[in-house]
Amino acid sequence: MIWWPLLAAGPALAATTSGPRGVLGVGLLAAAVAVMLGIQDGVPGSEMVAVLSAVVAVTLASGLAGALRERREQVLADVRSVAEAAQHALLKPVPETVGPFRAAVRYSAAAAEARIGGDLYALVSTPYGVRTIVGDVRGKGLPAVGTAALVLGVFREAAYDEPDLLAVVGRIERSLARNLGSDDFVTAVVAGYPRTGHLEVVNCGHAPPLLVRGDGSIMALDPAHPAPPLGLRALSGLAPSLQVLPFADGEQLLLYTDGVTEARNDGREFYPLAEGLARHVSDEPARTLTALHDELLAHVGGRLHDDAALLLLRKPATLDAAGSERAVPEPGSEAARGCLPVPSHRSS
Repeated sequence: MIWWPLLAAGPALAATTSGPRGVLGVGLLAAAVAVMLGIQDGVPGSEMVAVLSAVVAVTLASGLAGALRERREQVLADVRSVAEAAQHALLKPVPETVGPFRAAVRYSAAAAEARIGGDLYALVSTPYGVRTIVGDVRGKGLPAVGTAALVLGVFREAAYDEPDLLAVVGRIERSLARNLGSDDFVTAVVAGYPRTGHLEVVNCGHAPPLLVRGDGSIMALDPAHPAPPLGLRALSGLAPSLQVLPFADGEQLLLYTDGVTEARNDGREFYPLAEGLARHVSDEPARTLTALHDELLAHVGGRLHDDAALLLLRKPATLDAAGSERAVPEPGSEAARGCLPVPSHRSS
């Protein structure tokens, strides 16, 4: 009978997985077993009352704990639902095909339960070609999410209105200057594809994009004239510059945030993104990013300590009847309409 009091452990353990009803059922079973054992062994009534009182007290306390646990789980589920809705509103899903490009995105927030963080991305098709932005807000939490929402809202509007990519960046800069504190800023890369075979890149203090050539070689697009992050132009007096690069069919562009390149393993070694991209690059952007993301998580042991975003664009080509590759006609282009090509013009 020295193990008799341990019957009270039943409802206590039930509270970890069950609600009040489950705890009450286990408590009633424990009390019934206690009475049966007490009668069988002739336990004095005072001892039986003491044990039953303990079982009842533990059952009531465990039932309350189970009810509180269920309530917290419901609140957490509601928070997750709101976070997912906010993520879809803020970071809209990127379709597999945008203009002439195949695209894919992978995003991981450091706060796993929050689902969203300070990293941002957007990819839109505009009258001036496909335009994209990938950035990283200084700080974390709700203030960073609010700043990311501000940047994305201005970008999506300016990308449709401004014919020049530097003008898009200028509108974002002016908006941040009005709304951010003196110590706040956003690093970002804004890229555009205004005409066939030409890629425009504006880097504002962000990690350089990686360009995958048709032969599989990888080149970091370091800016010729480094510019400060968005929100700090007034302090530095430096304006961003526009890089114009050739971008042929079959080539790919990877934009990312520092949560990827600054991810460390147990040996404090950074994740080698360029080497990982070379290992996993393929003709399917989604498959490439899935392999990269899985390798990144394996590198850090399964949990990132900073927000991480990856956005990959690929300009595909198709095979003609002779089996050779040809460019995919872009929507609205002369080739797509069956007309002869004419010289393109871009306003400065």
